[in-house]
Amino acid sequence: MEKIHFISLGCPKNLVDSELMMGAMARAGYGITLDADEADVLVVNTCAFIEPAKKESLDAILEAAEIKRQAPGRRLVVAGCLSQRYGAELREQLPEVDFFVGTGNFLDLPQLLRRTEPPAPAYPGAAHLIPDFQMPRIRTGNPASAYLKVSEGCNHKCAFCIIPKIRGRHESRPLEDVVNEARLLAASGVREINLIAQDLTAYGRDLTPPSTLAALLRRLDTVDGIRWIRLLYCYPNFVTDDLLDTIAELPKVLNYIDMPLQHADDGMLRAMRRERSGAALSGILERVRRRIPDVTIRTSFIVGFPGETDEAFERLADFVEEERFDRVGVFTYSREENTAAGSMDGQVPERVMRQRRARLMKTQAEISLRNNRGLVGREIDVLVESTGASGRARARGRGPGQAPEIDGAVILRGEAPAGEFVRARIDRATTYDLHGMVTAINNCN
Repeated sequence: MEKIHFISLGCPKNLVDSELMMGAMARAGYGITLDADEADVLVVNTCAFIEPAKKESLDAILEAAEIKRQAPGRRLVVAGCLSQRYGAELREQLPEVDFFVGTGNFLDLPQLLRRTEPPAPAYPGAAHLIPDFQMPRIRTGNPASAYLKVSEGCNHKCAFCIIPKIRGRHESRPLEDVVNEARLLAASGVREINLIAQDLTAYGRDLTPPSTLAALLRRLDTVDGIRWIRLLYCYPNFVTDDLLDTIAELPKVLNYIDMPLQHADDGMLRAMRRERSGAALSGILERVRRRIPDVTIRTSFIVGFPGETDEAFERLADFVEEERFDRVGVFTYSREENTAAGSMDGQVPERVMRQRRARLMKTQAEISLRNNRGLVGREIDVLVESTGASGRARARGRGPGQAPEIDGAVILRGEAPAGEFVRARIDRATTYDLHGMVTAINNCN
């Protein structure tokens, strides 16, 4: 049996693609190994969203190429967004790579690896693959939590974003197919599902007959075994009252919304091809908070977009201070070819972008600490992700307001079995993490 080793980079959506590739390879008779040195095939599933992600992907490819050289006959595959975006150039620059697979044909990998003739041409243009629940998938990470991809592609034309030119136009999975996968995940021991897409709130509008994210949530809420349903990547324009009321009403859907806003200055929003105005964003946020009690809002912003003046940045900084978000990610603008912003005048120096990011993160750190301190003395549900080893190590988990990988953790004292829900009384807070004592094991079964 040949063995294959995967290196998965980028976002959770890319991770799901890697898990589907693993499932396809296992079905084809390959063994999956965590040790790159014992692999016959190395696969690097890449990201190409922004410059740092491209650099990380190229570094990983070169490291894998070095491992390949240590064993004659070992093969190297580059998959994902970098292949889809730069396939022709990479073929010229990286002759040590045996195969390139893109974002739409990665499940062809078992057949490609059987070929003896030269690999097929690069994969130009945009493409994606819509999973279905019958596709084998080997999940990685926390057994009690899983990402569930509900759609692919994006119809928005944000000036800074290359994703539609890599992944293509938005396409939703059939509602029953998503529900069937949720049932399979629950049967395997998953207790939390995190819904992901390039644009989650666009779900269902392209189906026949049309559906909505709210309708999908109502069906998922009935799946036995699932206790938490979390929403990631909600585009603000389509956060409807029906969706908000559904989140507030359904017991399994967490009061958590990840809603990237990108900026708050009117001129910057227009240049980015985003929402109408900062006032419109404030209105959306007010509506979210009014309709969902105790909602946790996560967002992200870009600093240094072309034409961002000191005054525009100050409006963004004031907005962050006023809105007091629970979670904020801040990115420096990455100038990407073939995007509308790539050719814009007024490119901001890297030094200025870094300074602005540092200031915004400092502001948010102070807000996050105040918000976390407000939880001290309260009891919350926690999904335990790891049990503390011997010595001083503590068990770690996440509360309802903490998404996997991107938010903080709850550090636990007391009995806390991994994969279980416990009740914990929060007695200390830091900028991003909470500390608490387990008061009860609260198994959802």
